[in-house]
This record gives sequence, structure tokens and C-alpha cells, in this order.
Amino acid sequence: MPQVKTVAKDRVPLGQKAAFGAGHFVLNLLPGALGFFMFFLLTAFGMDPLYAGILGALPRLFDAVSDPIMGFISDNTKSKWGRRRPFIFVGAILSGILFALTWQMDPENSQMYNFWYFLTLTILFLAGNTMYATPLVGLGYEMTSDYNERTRLMAFSNTVGQIAWMIVPWFWVIIADPAIYETQAHGVRHLSLIVGSVCAIIGLLPAIFCRGIDSANMENRKEINLKSLGSNMKDLWAGIKQVSKNKPFMKLCGATFLVFNGFQLVAAFSVYIIVFYMYNGSYASAGTWPAWFSTITAITTAFIVIPIITAMANKWGKRRAFIISTVISIIGYILKWWGFDNGLNQQFNNTAFGQSLNSGVASLFESINPFLESIGMSWFSIDTSVGSPWLIFLPIPFIAFGLGGLFTLMMSMTADVCDLDELENGMPRKEGTFGAIYWLMVKIGQSIALFLGGLVLKLVGFISDAPTQTAETMHSLRIADIIIPSATAAIAIWIMYRYSLSEKRAKEIKAELVERRGEL
Repeated sequence: MPQVKTVAKDRVPLGQKAAFGAGHFVLNLLPGALGFFMFFLLTAFGMDPLYAGILGALPRLFDAVSDPIMGFISDNTKSKWGRRRPFIFVGAILSGILFALTWQMDPENSQMYNFWYFLTLTILFLAGNTMYATPLVGLGYEMTSDYNERTRLMAFSNTVGQIAWMIVPWFWVIIADPAIYETQAHGVRHLSLIVGSVCAIIGLLPAIFCRGIDSANMENRKEINLKSLGSNMKDLWAGIKQVSKNKPFMKLCGATFLVFNGFQLVAAFSVYIIVFYMYNGSYASAGTWPAWFSTITAITTAFIVIPIITAMANKWGKRRAFIISTVISIIGYILKWWGFDNGLNQQFNNTAFGQSLNSGVASLFESINPFLESIGMSWFSIDTSVGSPWLIFLPIPFIAFGLGGLFTLMMSMTADVCDLDELENGMPRKEGTFGAIYWLMVKIGQSIALFLGGLVLKLVGFISDAPTQTAETMHSLRIADIIIPSATAAIAIWIMYRYSLSEKRAKEIKAELVERRGEL
């Protein structure tokens, strides 16, 4: 595919990319922290598992409804600060404050008090987060109209967002360490204050520094007020129907639903396999290896995979880049069979390279452990004295192409779809609505994946309160860990194989729009 240089006016300045990336750091850190903290509802606050499940599901129903509404509101907002930035500014502050308040519970309170407190605050937090997240996603779609610059912008923001996933796996380790916090409840309360404060401050950066399209001359925007509420709901529904009829967009949603939720369905399985298969149920022996597995995955995705995918998209187009990256991820899932094999890991530890790796890492941490202990980070250390499961990292560079390619490319392609929608349906542009529907599909799929993940564990005979699992159970779980995400990724490739919105067509659409209404 011939390379076309992006003109200066379509380039997003580095400062704006950094600010938009900071927003995506917050978008990843808040839900990531929420997910990890949910574990402590049971262990720190004594919540009944049934109530904990309800607290995980009910607020998501509200979240699913609020996303399209917020998208419609931001698409039609008129202000001197633009359509998105006022909501991002207020939403960042509310999200940070409400996240911190959500976890200020006391285990001495009654269970029902904590249940209703957490339910109420979680719904309020998700409302604030929707006010932040939906306009931010819409802003990203309109920061540039260039086909390739959109990919570079999303790649940059996705890279920064991955930093959150280098951090959140360690929350579990930190909160559960009695050397750091006297009780887990104290740890959750304190760490939530830190996370909320950081997100409230960093989340302001996109509102201050990012710029979207000039909407001053944008036609056909609806009046948003209490008097027009009835007509607004009709317009919202009409907009959702228009979006659902956009075939390229529905293919993006379908492929995302499959790839992301195939991954999410088995996401916890790696931890179970490391602990119960490789370390026979001993969390102490497994140590920090599950956290390192997640962190190394995020590092690889951010600094190796995303730049490669960006280059692939620029050279071969976004559709081909998605197909290639998804095929590579399937190879990674298959490699997990050997990477998580006890016998092969033992053989590797007995090789000269394995022994050198163990001794090198041991020497490294032996030298820095005094410093780590002095700053209260002894939990970060690695013990290689009895060998290490190094081969679990073998599939990571391949698996990382799955989600690394997914959100880098799909969000860029959604921006292209917004141009197609304007061409077919006119003003106003609906970046907020498209972003809301896209992430609605992700959230619905995530809820389904969490349910199906529990069902798979039950079907393979996994017993949650058992100190160990049978060999048959772990064998079946390892097979499911490979087959499920591989199958969903393969179906996603089939869906995207005939995706029609190529670079050539996207540039034709842009030219037609400029001719019709001028540059925005």
C-alpha cells in the first residue's frame, strides 16, 4: 500500500497525544483497580459471595444504560469549550472522588449497611466515570481526520493506558501484605484514596490540553434541556438505530466482542493454572509470578507490540493488520500448552541458560532487596532458589498482539466509521454515540464472559475452597484456556475478512465531506 504523508494540519501535536494518553491511563486504572479491589469485598469486609456477585452485576446494568445517553448529550452539547471537554473536566474530578469514597467502608459495619453503601457509591462512581469516559473516547475520534494519524493517536493512548496494567496486578500483593498494612481493609481504604487522587488530577489533562473539531458551524444539533427530554429520547433511539445499521461498525463491534471477551473469559485461568497446577495450590510458593505474568504482558504490549502493529497498519492497512495480529495471538494461546508445562519448565531450569537466568535474577534481587525492604517494597522481589517458571513468558509476545492490535486498530477504525455515518446521515457527527455503543458492547460482553468463566470452572470441576485441584480438572482447564480464546479470535478474523472501509474509501469519504461542508 503506498505511503501517504500526513499533512501538518492533520497531525496531533505530541503534547495533545500525551494528554489524551493520560486520559486513557485513567480509563484503564480506575476499572482495573475496581476489579482487583472487588476481591477484598469478601476477605477484608466479610461480604457474602452472593451479595458480592450482585454488587458486581447490578451497577453494570446502570452503566450499560448511561453510556449511550452520555454519548448523545456530548454529541449535541454547545459550549465555548467544545462538545466534550467540559464533561471530561467534571467527570475526572467526580470519578476520582467517588472511587475513593466507594471503598471507605468498615468491616465492623453490618453486612447490609456495607452492601447498600457500596451499591450506592458504585452507581454514583460509574455515573461520574461515564461522564468522563464517553466524551473522552468521542474526543479521540475527532482529534484528527487523517486515516493513519488516527492509528498513531490510538496507538499512543493505548501504550500509555497499558501502564495502568503494569501497576494494578500489584495491588493484590500490596494490600494482602501484613508488613505493609495491618489489615486488608486498611489497605483498601488507603490505596483507594491514592488511586482516586491520582486519577482526579491526571484525568484533567485531556480537558485542558486536547482539542477536537470546531463544532461552531455543526448543523442539526439537538437542544438538551428538561423541556426537550421527550424528543431527546426519541432522537437518541433514532441515533442508536442509525448506528446499528452501519455494517462496517457492527463488524468492528462483533470482532471486538469476540476477541476481547474470549480473552476476558479465560483471563483468571492463568492465575489458577500457575497456583494450582504449577505450584499445587500453594499461593505462597507461587509468590509474585501471577503478578509478573500480567505486568510483563502489559510491558510487552505497550513497548513492543503496539509500535509493530502501528507500522503494520500504516504499510498494509488496518484490516490486514488486525487479521495478522489476531492470527499471531492464536499462536500465542496455543504456545501456553508448552509454556505452562511443569516438565518443560523443569527441563529448562536444568539447562545452562536456565541456570544462568536463575542465578542472574537471584543476584540482581540480592543486591536490590535491602533497598526494596527500606522502602517497604519487599513484596516486589523474586525467589529463584527452587527454580522458576520462565517458560510462562514464552507465549506473551504472541498473545499481546491480540489486545494490543484490537484497541489500537478498532478505535482508529471507529473514527473512520464516524466519517461514513456523517456522509450517509448528515450532521451532527456522532462520535460520542459510536464510542458509547462500542464500549457498551465491550461491557455487555465482559459481563457475559465473567459469567461464562465461572461456568467453565464449574464444568471442569474446579472447587473454589479446595486447597488443591485434581489432575483431570487442571488438564481440562488448560485445554479451555487455549481453545476458548483461539476459537473466538478465529471467528473475529472471519467477520473482519470482508471489512469494506479501506484507506482508499476512507480518503474518498473525507474528500466528499470536505467538499460538502468544508473543513471542521
